[in-house]
Amino acid sequence: MAGVFEVEVDGVEHDHGHGHHDEAQQIDLSQLSAEEKWRLEHARMHAKHKGHEAMHAEMVLILIVTLVLAQLLLVQWKQRHPKSYNLVTLFQMWVVPLYFTTKLHWWRFLVTWFIFSAVTAFVSFRATRKPLNCTTPRLVYKWFLLLYKLSYTTGIVGYTVVMFTLFGLNLIFRIKPEDAMDFGVSLLFYGLYYGVLGRDFAEMCADFMASTVGYYSASGMPTKHLSDSICAVCGQPILVDVSEEGIIENTYRLSCNHVFHEFCIRGWCIVGKKQTCPYCKEKVDLKRMFSNPWERPHVMYGQLLDWLRYLVAWQPVIIGLVQGINYILGLE
Repeated sequence: MAGVFEVEVDGVEHDHGHGHHDEAQQIDLSQLSAEEKWRLEHARMHAKHKGHEAMHAEMVLILIVTLVLAQLLLVQWKQRHPKSYNLVTLFQMWVVPLYFTTKLHWWRFLVTWFIFSAVTAFVSFRATRKPLNCTTPRLVYKWFLLLYKLSYTTGIVGYTVVMFTLFGLNLIFRIKPEDAMDFGVSLLFYGLYYGVLGRDFAEMCADFMASTVGYYSASGMPTKHLSDSICAVCGQPILVDVSEEGIIENTYRLSCNHVFHEFCIRGWCIVGKKQTCPYCKEKVDLKRMFSNPWERPHVMYGQLLDWLRYLVAWQPVIIGLVQGINYILGLE
């Protein structure tokens, strides 16, 4: 088999006007092993691109320049028009993976995507109603907080599986490396994608509900008086004292002395990325709130999701733009 393969490689490598098509066609690819087929395709690729070094250098230069200019434009757009930037980014985060997964027939992702879209659409619909139902803020924050925890756990499990596979621990359970890696990468993708998308939808709902509830105006002055026994986020009574341990959830008191349900204020601060008190807009000290050190990585995880948003939403657009420029210049 090795001798036959060498004949095929030579025929491909010199197939630039020397008439070796007949020799190449005599090779039965079905008789080759997977490794030999890969080497054959690799040789064909090198033969196809032989002598194109200058063109490849131009393509790399176009890619670097486009990435730099696109990053500068995105930063300026985000600083000058944050609302439109966030809205367009959210839309792309929602539809771009749908396009690729539909094209690749990843049905499991499509099922989870439609379930997520249906529930999130219902929750977002409730958050945009006027007048706002008193139970809606709590429903919104509990859903996105649940989604946040699920995505965080899924991402950690996926990352752990990937690391175990790299260290060869999958062999202990007699699992093939490619199967273990596919499983880990899939979980990591699910966790990161829904984590980013869920945070963006949570921020949109948080902004809308904050203005709808109407505890503070655009100038920062509260427009309603808040009782000490009422949560400023959901408007429901607080049944558990700050000093008591709750069965389902605890009660938090901020540095401004306003009290909130645990799910409400966690959703407001972490999921909705709000760093101010919902009532008086005083800055919230997250480190003081999170006395449990195991909960602090949640904030770091949220910062990681903000960084990954650029890769998921804008990277495919930039790559498509680069391919379009190469096509116009005849470099493709």
